[in-house]
Amino acid sequence: MRRVRFGIVGTGRISDWVLKGAVLEPRFEAAAVCSRSEESAEAFALKHGIPKMFTDIGRMASDRNIDAIYIGTPNHTHHDIAIRCMELGKHVICEKPMASNAREVREMIEVARNRKVVLMEAMISTLSPNFLMVQDRLRTMGAVRHYSGSFCQYSSKYDLLKRILAGEDDSPVPSSFNPDRSGGALMDIGIYPIYPMVTLFGRPGSVKADVLTVDVPTASGMSTIDLQGAALFEYDGMTASALYSKIDDSKLRTEISCDKGVLSLDQIHITRQVELTMRGAPTSGRSSGPQTENVTVPCDPDEYLCEFKEFIDVIENGALESGNNSLDNSLAVAEIMDEIRRQAGVRFPADR
Repeated sequence: MRRVRFGIVGTGRISDWVLKGAVLEPRFEAAAVCSRSEESAEAFALKHGIPKMFTDIGRMASDRNIDAIYIGTPNHTHHDIAIRCMELGKHVICEKPMASNAREVREMIEVARNRKVVLMEAMISTLSPNFLMVQDRLRTMGAVRHYSGSFCQYSSKYDLLKRILAGEDDSPVPSSFNPDRSGGALMDIGIYPIYPMVTLFGRPGSVKADVLTVDVPTASGMSTIDLQGAALFEYDGMTASALYSKIDDSKLRTEISCDKGVLSLDQIHITRQVELTMRGAPTSGRSSGPQTENVTVPCDPDEYLCEFKEFIDVIENGALESGNNSLDNSLAVAEIMDEIRRQAGVRFPADR
């Protein structure tokens, strides 16, 4: 069995989480790590048993003993790092969101196709076993009438942001709320219900968003960032909505309502439990209605395993992109998020 030798870019929390799942794929090998700090690279390498360390992306991507690159750095860095690695012939799996905006995604796609390397957005929502089961079962459920996706999760960084805005803390605005780093609720959280919607139903005809924003201090002055939002999407014969937040929690399930019944997903960012309620005869308030069936399939031992299995499958099959996490899907999602940010008045330095 041939192993795909990966270089890991970034030593933050997400890279640490992802690597714990990646190593469960027997064809995965962590061959190198790259960080701006030699100390950070050394500590990460020691923790994960990685043999090579770099502080320069170009040097790591030039190493003939590395086949692919995982990018786990802040959003605003994805475009430049990915293009540099792909131009040096490396396959790239890039943490979501793919880039700061659709223009950057288009440029990344152009390089990937010209260099004939695999580029894939690391979106676990659309690759997990239970999402794939839902995708398959929808073929038997008749016409889809409504998709309702929800992901609301109170951010551990929001308390710090509130202190900064109140003048009680002079710390920099954290990346997840920083426009200079292409942060915000949509980029961090809202992408999770939107990407599966596009994967299942394609690009919507229109988008209408209602977004809560706040102005935060950045290097160039006060800039607007989003905290939570709701969006409505127009499709032929159906409607769709997405609810997302980094300033509150919600236990709302994601639902897909069809002619023959309803599929209910416990959480859209990584679905672990699915319920199916088939359409029955209309009932009054005295009836319990149709019975709900648990149709959950076994989950992977780690939620991040699925994206590396998919990525390596694409490489080994000689394909150039994933089916669910296709380049067209990533571009469509980026364009949708650009439109939501436009309506909300959220602009990044990369947009200018």
